[in-house]
Amino acid sequence: MTATATSVGEPDRTQPQTTPPSRAVARLLRLLPAAAAALSGVLLYVSFPPRTLWWLALPAFAVFGWTLRGRSWKAGLGLGYLFGLGFLLPLLVWTGVEVGPGPWIALAAVEALFVAAVGAGVAAVSKLPGWPVWAAALWTAGEAARARVPFEGFPWGKIAFGQADGVFLPLAAVGGTPLLGFAVVLCGFGLCEAARLALRARRGAGVRRGAAAVALLGVAVPVVGALAARPLVSDEAENGTATVAVIQGNVPRAGLGFNAQRRAVLDYHARETLRLAAEVKAGRTARPDFVLWPENSSDIDPFANADARRIIDEAARAIGAPISVGGVVERDGKLLNEQILWDPDKGPVDTYDKRQIQPFGEYLPLRSLIGAINDTWTSMVSRDFSRGTEPGVFTMAGTEVGLVTCYEAAFDWAVRSEVTDGAQMISVPSNNATFDRSEMTYQQLAMSRVRAVEHSRTVTVPVTSGVSAIIMPDGRITQKTGMFVADSLVQEVPLRSSETPATRIGVAPELVLVLIAAGGLGRAVGAGVRGRRARDV
Repeated sequence: MTATATSVGEPDRTQPQTTPPSRAVARLLRLLPAAAAALSGVLLYVSFPPRTLWWLALPAFAVFGWTLRGRSWKAGLGLGYLFGLGFLLPLLVWTGVEVGPGPWIALAAVEALFVAAVGAGVAAVSKLPGWPVWAAALWTAGEAARARVPFEGFPWGKIAFGQADGVFLPLAAVGGTPLLGFAVVLCGFGLCEAARLALRARRGAGVRRGAAAVALLGVAVPVVGALAARPLVSDEAENGTATVAVIQGNVPRAGLGFNAQRRAVLDYHARETLRLAAEVKAGRTARPDFVLWPENSSDIDPFANADARRIIDEAARAIGAPISVGGVVERDGKLLNEQILWDPDKGPVDTYDKRQIQPFGEYLPLRSLIGAINDTWTSMVSRDFSRGTEPGVFTMAGTEVGLVTCYEAAFDWAVRSEVTDGAQMISVPSNNATFDRSEMTYQQLAMSRVRAVEHSRTVTVPVTSGVSAIIMPDGRITQKTGMFVADSLVQEVPLRSSETPATRIGVAPELVLVLIAAGGLGRAVGAGVRGRRARDV
């Protein structure tokens, strides 16, 4: 046979040709998992308040699971980091409102490392039967670590905090935020596995019944469990009711500069209380049993400043009820973020010192190192606050009111300790003026709604500049203010003393899920070792 000659300059059509467009398509296909991981992280952010699109968390985790399944742990590490950045960068943008983008980006970058570690673990367990269970437990373990380190942890962005409007919310009363978050993530990963098996069946590939059953159960069990937990959610009054007033005095202007306006902020809260007292005297508003002011409503120490003491005294006497005042005080050489129980006749009679103080806001870790790099931050946080050591439950007109100051609402232990110490309702005094009109106040309000269901307690949220609110034990907001307006909320609320399963068992669900995650990783590592040995034989 004679070979066919090819003319000079004419392409050899007997050889496969790789055209530039096909190389571009191949490159795009290689980038698809990375893009999908980042965009699914953004989708998870969109599921969080102030939007009520809680259900978007399910497709977000379904897509995330698709990007990780069957990949190496190294690929999972990178894809997990992209998912974490897609989620946390927009979620935490408020942290840079007053201090610029540097701290915001640094915080998101560090917190995304925990998500990266979870991504590596999910990739490893994704080859195991029933992988959605192991993967969801790993996510919970990642949140548990993020809530504890570094610098006492930063639980902001726990999946549970995006579910205040969702069908899964009753699970908070069963196992707290760890179980609620686990159920959402399991349902998302279960959807991923169910969709994968459905595609296999459509292509004619075999699907094991056991695998299909596990995938369907991963979707169904969280939903059924949430529906079964609904009887635990109630706003029935077990110990009568109390009429509570929440005061939002507003601030002269937003931002870090509000601290330089301490007298004006105190005056504003006293003025709004006096206005409410006039409404009560005129019979237009019910007389409150007690009044709740926000964090930082008196940054002038009323124990050291006679003028500040006089102003608070006048407000308490005018309203004729005890007031919980948020103050910054110095005692025994310590600077404290303190709630002060102010009696209209006796003055200050009890105090609660904030226990979970905010790093880089109320104290500066690694002060000497940071000062050597940039002394701006050391001047902003010129002196560290000290931590309180005891739970804060004020007896106000016969009602046991648990105090959880602002940042503490993000920490499971800080809220639970007030309830186990006898609180019949919870107050979360906060100061969001530093963060202007960002989403921060809505994210924190959603936390308080989850806490209300978790412990079956009325929760009030008095805030300096908004949004202040009254939340029923079933998580419903019954009243709220606008932002940067002076206002007050008065309402009769139910008091409760029974404990939910979540309150009674505390950290146990989180510990169990962490152990499940460790078991899944152990199985994945063992399977990998056995596979390598089999290949070497």
